[in-house]
Amino acid sequence: MLPRAWFHASIDGFLGIDPSVVIGHLTRNADIDIVPAQVEAWTYQIGFLKDRLGGLAGSIFLEFNIPRMGRRIDAVLLSGSVVFVVEFKVGESRFERSAIDQVWDYALDLKNFHEASHGAPIVPVLVATEAATSPAIDFQFAPDRVCNPLRVSGNTFRTAIDRSFQYFANEPIDHVSWAAAPYRPTPTIVEAARVLYAQHSVEAIARNDAGAVNLRITSVRIEELVDQARTGRRKVICFVTGVPGAGKTLVGLNIATRRRDETKPTHAVFLSGNGPLVAVLREALTRDELARLKTSGVKARREGVANPVKAFIQNVHHFRDEALRDAAPPTDHVVIFDEAQRAWNAHKTSSFMKRRKNQLDFKHSEPAFLLSYLDRHPDWAVVVCLVGGGQEIHTGEAGIGEWLEALNRGFSHWDVYVSPHLTDSEYSVPALDIASRLRNVHLDESLHLAVSMRSFRAENVSSFVKALLDCETQRARELLAELARYPVALTRDLGRAREWVRSHARGSERYGLVASSKAMRLKPYAVDVRVAVDPVHWFLDGPEDTRSSFYLEDCATEFQVQGLELDWSCVTWDGDLRFSGSKWNFHDFRGSRWQSIKNADNQNYLRNAYRVLLTRARQGMVLFIPPGDSSDPTRLPEFYDETFNYLSNVGIPVLV
Repeated sequence: MLPRAWFHASIDGFLGIDPSVVIGHLTRNADIDIVPAQVEAWTYQIGFLKDRLGGLAGSIFLEFNIPRMGRRIDAVLLSGSVVFVVEFKVGESRFERSAIDQVWDYALDLKNFHEASHGAPIVPVLVATEAATSPAIDFQFAPDRVCNPLRVSGNTFRTAIDRSFQYFANEPIDHVSWAAAPYRPTPTIVEAARVLYAQHSVEAIARNDAGAVNLRITSVRIEELVDQARTGRRKVICFVTGVPGAGKTLVGLNIATRRRDETKPTHAVFLSGNGPLVAVLREALTRDELARLKTSGVKARREGVANPVKAFIQNVHHFRDEALRDAAPPTDHVVIFDEAQRAWNAHKTSSFMKRRKNQLDFKHSEPAFLLSYLDRHPDWAVVVCLVGGGQEIHTGEAGIGEWLEALNRGFSHWDVYVSPHLTDSEYSVPALDIASRLRNVHLDESLHLAVSMRSFRAENVSSFVKALLDCETQRARELLAELARYPVALTRDLGRAREWVRSHARGSERYGLVASSKAMRLKPYAVDVRVAVDPVHWFLDGPEDTRSSFYLEDCATEFQVQGLELDWSCVTWDGDLRFSGSKWNFHDFRGSRWQSIKNADNQNYLRNAYRVLLTRARQGMVLFIPPGDSSDPTRLPEFYDETFNYLSNVGIPVLV
């Protein structure tokens, strides 16, 4: 086990150690190259703490790892019953917003993911070493006992520490148990991609409790299948299934990262047909790599950094088009398809090829054509399909059934490994029945991820949403009662909804407005889904940017948010999906009025759109149901009232 911190000791022990010895410990335990500027910062921080911790009992941890973020806390102090999270800004005279959010994020990370910190009071402290003055020390604790960050100068640091003790008189924290306690992070997909791309393993950023242990089991199993395919010169396809937020994409990114070396025969490429996801991940990795190089003193051009990222994460349609240009097999033997259920059926693929690629006689579905491309390899190939149930949201998305039918029609020599959990109603076809007809099919329990990790506060959020959309009122009511740490609220006032998400978010926690792409009559509330957001700005830029989700002005639809996450969401619900009696009615706004959707597939796309929207938030969500307007025939109150009543009867508390 790597140490959680690069240095730790009792406070008395720390005070008695020569600073050079402390720096020696930090340097030896570091997993990065140490530059002179880092040694200077450590020297200052060590001297600062030695001058101010005299007479204080407890323990100190320097450079405490926060692997979910790929960062480290400057210092963690355990004294009395309090956990102090200390971040230094050496040479700074001002308390920048980004620095306040940074130390707040560290405190929240410990609270949410470090087992021994769940019940402890946590006080984040930001030190601006050159600040002549600092704001009044004001202790404001949230219900989870995380204090709002204290902003201190050198003169007020010890005062802040001492005054914290008056709020809590519990037993002192055992520093040995605290340091050894499990750390169970659940990173966002952007955080996971950043850390994995920086050559960390999935074990460093993934939870390790029993409920999510199959994340690692699945990764290991796929690695085994890749190695077996290569040594046995076999063609293998495996389907990884799971509930929304279970970590399917994380598994794929982990495999692609571990097999990123293009000089190796088992080099893998990560493909996705989700354009916004590809754009956001590419930009996040490029920004992160540029920042890392800058910190290391390396000059780099953006283009030089972006090109390897583009090779690492590719758009599946561009990969497909390469097969049209060259009759040779792809350079990659291992291909990972994220959200494989969104691959196009034969009709949509043929229409696209005729209109856009001048391929007049193209008769293949996208799964069939992609399999034929990999099948060009004379020796071996592995296709990993990451498949989510109830995630088809586009017309022409084939679902998992088309992959299985394509294998049945033309690729019976491939070995098929599939999860036995394909009987749920979220899968639009009897996928398991189709799979059973394949010649070389193997049911493999390890290829299913059953526990959502997106909502780390409540792992059964996806089950609650499923029951809600399946109109299983009693089941939804029971599951909602289990979401004690995942607040869900209901309102008919959009202003209250905005206020709710803003008041719940802390640090850099991201929040935003989401709506169905068919929510055409939210315009009176300045929510216009026809104005497409740029997902890169919406998901990655800060609260100072009007294009970001933080402004709560631009609304993202299911097409922009699928596969990505928010901490807190405001789901704006229109008259396209209406509850009526005991079932949903489905509508599309055409011209000047709503029209009923009769086609079963299109009904399913709309239901799945709301499934995507309702499973985006990691920490909580508020649902806004408009009150309607009796003078507007497109927004009559009866379009919304029954939906509101259904959600309220399920037990979602109404904001008053």
